[in-house]
Amino acid sequence: MTKKRTIEDLDVGGKKVLVRVDFNVPIDGEGNITDDRRIKEALPTITYLSNKGAKVILMSHLGRPKGKFNPDFSLAPVSRRLSELLGIEIIFAKDVIGEDAISKANALGAGEIMLLENVRFHSEEEKNETQFAKRLSSLGEIFVNDAFGTAHRAHASTAGVAEYLPSAIGFLIKKELSFMGEAISNPEKPFVAILGGAKVSDKIGVIKNLMEKVDTLLVGGGMAYTFFRAMGREIGKSIVEDDKIELAANILKEAESKSVKILLPVDTVVAFEFKEDTDYLTVDSDKIPADYMGMDIGEKTRDIYSQVIENAKTVIWNGPMGVFEMKPFAKGTYALAEAMSKVDGVTIIGGGDSAAAIEQLGFADKMTHISTGGGASLEFLEGKVLPGIDAVDER
Repeated sequence: MTKKRTIEDLDVGGKKVLVRVDFNVPIDGEGNITDDRRIKEALPTITYLSNKGAKVILMSHLGRPKGKFNPDFSLAPVSRRLSELLGIEIIFAKDVIGEDAISKANALGAGEIMLLENVRFHSEEEKNETQFAKRLSSLGEIFVNDAFGTAHRAHASTAGVAEYLPSAIGFLIKKELSFMGEAISNPEKPFVAILGGAKVSDKIGVIKNLMEKVDTLLVGGGMAYTFFRAMGREIGKSIVEDDKIELAANILKEAESKSVKILLPVDTVVAFEFKEDTDYLTVDSDKIPADYMGMDIGEKTRDIYSQVIENAKTVIWNGPMGVFEMKPFAKGTYALAEAMSKVDGVTIIGGGDSAAAIEQLGFADKMTHISTGGGASLEFLEGKVLPGIDAVDER
């Protein structure tokens, strides 16, 4: 149970409520949103506030406009999509703290919703500059943070405004903290963590934190080859972090001393080149040919990992098992997603590439929870304090 104040603890009727949401969605060259999941995840908070008679002022970033106005990163397409999803007109401000935003915020009626332009059009946003945070906060009377995807950033719109307004978390952050927090602090056993992705360095903190809690750690993806090198194996042309080999060796030693099982792939799908239509074959993981590179976990590994997953009661997954964007190397990620869909317990996908893979493979509706935060999920799994949540008032 979170100690943070939630929107249900506040009287929002008739008040201007400044809400940080995460509308950082992919938009194609024609201005079409190609994945609106993050917008949909924010709807419960937005509709709750609107139904309670709040004057809702939404703010978000989109992409990396580097502190300057850039029409390619405008939130206008998001405003249109939000309008379609809610079936009501969304008032769109052409600026963030300028005349348009101020006059539209002041004219808002109870239950009406407006969206500010991209907060990252101001370089002061990412610096959490005091005057900018103050001016942003002056648009509202209450601040609600519901952007889990940026909660690990101490920016003006995620943390700075909380200095000047009474604050609370929205339903999405509450859900993230409840599922992920409960899974880490009080998991039903057996507790299994699956870690993939390219680099060990991205996951060191997560591995160290989870080693204190899990029964089994399943390793896949590019990071497996750094572990193989630490074991003195040849890995051909596979991706490796040379400066992390010693660290990988220490992690394996530490796991042994804590009697935590770290499982590494017993067989590997290797390819001649990093492309879809190349020669590939499956080999034992200690027999990777010199001119091939590892691209996915092999069939034996898929069976072993799937069995461990299906017998678990709590499973957390962060990072794909292979280059799932290429069809021949998506089988490992697919097999584990399928195994997770059969778990009689809690299954959590930790954002980023894992979430994209689960969506793409069609297993999203079979998971207990899919996190909306990539970097934020990782830092949360590491046990770090997230500034955007830390800044919010306690109950």
